[in-house]
Amino acid sequence: MLKDGASYSQREVVDLLVEFSSFKDRVQKKFKVLANELDGKNNEHDLWVNLYLISSDYAEEANIKRQKQVQTDSMQKLSLSN
Repeated sequence: MLKDGASYSQREVVDLLVEFSSFKDRVQKKFKVLANELDGKNNEHDLWVNLYLISSDYAEEANIKRQKQVQTDSMQKLSLSN
């Protein structure tokens, strides 16, 4: 997401921080649920499955957001060229 040496606008930084905060909240909530599910169990399978699901959800959301941004940028370029 972030590239070394790249510059970002204030809005891009705020959007990234909001996105990260939202992701962090979801992870914390999910781990509270997961901790209760694993209480008294010696099997880590559920933990790894839930970690995978969390990371997959995050990757999917990030991809959708990027696609929407590309579409918005394309529409703006088209409207400026007309």
